[in-house]
Amino acid sequence: MDKIYAVAVTCVGRAVMFGTLAIGLVMLSFSFDLARALMAGAFLTLVMAQILILKAQTTSRQKPGRTETWNCLAPEARPAGRHGRKIFLSILADVYMHFATLSFAAGCSLFAAAMGVRLARALI
Repeated sequence: MDKIYAVAVTCVGRAVMFGTLAIGLVMLSFSFDLARALMAGAFLTLVMAQILILKAQTTSRQKPGRTETWNCLAPEARPAGRHGRKIFLSILADVYMHFATLSFAAGCSLFAAAMGVRLARALI
């Protein structure tokens, strides 16, 4: 179980990292205006969180053999049978929800920072 969880965190974390890189590049393109850059980052990070939530919800309809996590597991570490499939998919859904929670927290933080910058501009 711990091996499946570790591989799932690695695979999903890598995908989230690439999404975060893309969001960072979008924010960099708005570097002329800090408030807009933070707002764009907040919006895109919240979209990523929503996508991860949808992935977690649709995991139960997924075939384990078609996931990257399954392919990265050693053949002897792959769970067998119907019960093993359910355990594997529940672990994968938990990992998706973990990263969705982190993305949501980051998006809210970026949104708060954008509002702080806008408020500071209004006061100056």
